[in-house]
Amino acid sequence: MSFKEKLKKDNLPQHIAIIMDGNGRWAKGIGKLRIFGHQNGVSAVREAMEGCVEIGVKYLTLYAFSSENWNRPKLEVRALMELLVNTLAKETKTFMDNGVQLRTIGNISDLPDKCQKTLTDTIELTKTNSKCVLTLALSYGSRAELVDATKAIAQKVASGQLDIKEIDETVFGNHLYTQGMPDPDLMIRTSGEQRISNYLLFQMAYTELCFLEKMWPEFKREDLFEAIYNYQNRERRFGKTSEQL
Repeated sequence: MSFKEKLKKDNLPQHIAIIMDGNGRWAKGIGKLRIFGHQNGVSAVREAMEGCVEIGVKYLTLYAFSSENWNRPKLEVRALMELLVNTLAKETKTFMDNGVQLRTIGNISDLPDKCQKTLTDTIELTKTNSKCVLTLALSYGSRAELVDATKAIAQKVASGQLDIKEIDETVFGNHLYTQGMPDPDLMIRTSGEQRISNYLLFQMAYTELCFLEKMWPEFKREDLFEAIYNYQNRERRFGKTSEQL
């Protein structure tokens, strides 16, 4: 029996976040340039996205390019930006066929103009799709997101739009890049690394974490289903005891 067949339809995660790690190391391991790994990672993105649509996961957020990734060699960064543009152009039909709505979080203004335009065009084209929301975290860093939210709230308090006593977790969450989205129920990271790398720090307070040894280009739909199966067999207590659930 496949992992998909074992899944409980009434206990699916609403939101899955993924750190797509290991593209470069996978490529180097087979004697190729790092960008070859990123190119092959596109098929894994499609596997994850179509897998979510297939079983009814409503939100999928992918850590595509962190704010720290700008420190990588310029040639690799340029190649990644070109890959982003080309991939979005090629995958538009896939988004439409699967009812996927594209969104982004992060400092998109840092991206090259061509990338920004392609993103904007694809977001506009897919905005009425409703089966799954695919969010790309681009030039994203969670600490910067928290600072931006704090500044926005402070400005509202200073201008009298918001009373300081009204600030709670909901108000704070509504000033994050992910406003309007549920917090991730499950986070998957490939490549064997076991850290969250400045990704959705506030949002992942109670997220179940899954670390896979395989590299991102090796990720298949069945890996997604297996991670969800394992998630369904965990007890999420949110600070309570087992007896209280």
